[in-house]
Amino acid sequence: MPSAIGAHVAPVPHPAQAALPTVEEVSAGGVVVDTSDGELRVAIIARLNRGGRLEWCLPKGHPEGKENNEEAAVREIAEETGIEGNVLAPLGSIDYWFTVSGHRVHKTVHHFLLRATGGELTIENDPDQEAIDAAWVPLQELARKLSFPNERRIADLAREVLPEHL
Repeated sequence: MPSAIGAHVAPVPHPAQAALPTVEEVSAGGVVVDTSDGELRVAIIARLNRGGRLEWCLPKGHPEGKENNEEAAVREIAEETGIEGNVLAPLGSIDYWFTVSGHRVHKTVHHFLLRATGGELTIENDPDQEAIDAAWVPLQELARKLSFPNERRIADLAREVLPEHL
């Protein structure tokens, strides 16, 4: 299994940004696929970015307590989409940089492929209330629906490895 997928390289920061303190963040999430009817649909969420623009993305969030990344991915997907799942395979990690509240953040997100095992598609249980919508998207259309290129690469990898787990 691949351990990493196309990491995003941040542009060289402006000297003022380079002086900002850097914070490391880790999240986990992934691609949860409903295989119950042969349609192969994936649960994704929509949120508003800081500029108010709608973004469709894979569910993810920070590990809590002593959770490992796999456990965090299962919990975060269930919280943000209402869909419970079992991990089938790791899909690799992506990383990116952004600046917020006077510091630079280097974020690494570990993604997993999950098979949906139950639940109802809803955003009602999202404790952070970041998700404003959730949708089932056919696996073949997932890459076109996602807002971020690095998540589209994760979606493509999920489509490649899923047949090994059906």
